[in-house]
Amino acid sequence: MTDQVAHDQKNGSGPRSADDRRDPDTKARAALLYPDWRYIEQPALEDYRAADWALLNGQKPTYFADQQAKQALELLFASKDAPTYGYEINNYQHCLQSATMALRDGHDEETQVVALFHDIGFIVCPNSHGEFSAALLAPYISEANHWMLVRHAIFQQRHFNEYPDPVDRNECERWRGHPHFDWTGHFVEKYDQNAIQIGYDNAPIEVFEPMVHRLFAREPRRLAID
Repeated sequence: MTDQVAHDQKNGSGPRSADDRRDPDTKARAALLYPDWRYIEQPALEDYRAADWALLNGQKPTYFADQQAKQALELLFASKDAPTYGYEINNYQHCLQSATMALRDGHDEETQVVALFHDIGFIVCPNSHGEFSAALLAPYISEANHWMLVRHAIFQQRHFNEYPDPVDRNECERWRGHPHFDWTGHFVEKYDQNAIQIGYDNAPIEVFEPMVHRLFAREPRRLAID
């Protein structure tokens, strides 16, 4: 062993095995939701056998019932204390304000949850945030709300008075005559473009949490993929 190799090993530098190069957090198994559940000890899906799939699929429904709505809400909570780039309220507050407005106008639970999540992707994927929220909620919501989520950012351009960069304020007109055109325009006008008010009396998030759990507990509809 050379002096350099000895020095490197002593100080933790130099060549390391593949195991040593792994993130320490990946060396320990993730916790199971319940202690009596079992792991599938295969390194790749192609190695799974019938017994492995049976075990996984047996634990899956309980897992999703417990975790799906909870983790969706955690996506929203991630921006609770985030700064803004000029708006007086952040995106979490905007989403909560939108849901509160829908609640106070007497909309059903689905629409309130749609309002709560409509801009959940606004910061992480600003140019496709409508598609982001639509994909998250698609199996559990009406076609009208799904259509609206996908296109709401384009409908919002109608409210961009004196916007400095070239933007087609009438771009949404290509969809006029569609059955969901009026609903989308109404949602954006009443629960999106104006839901940036400082000092607005938002309902607490606890009002909406049970609604989120009930929405994700619905039987999901199967979506066609082109």
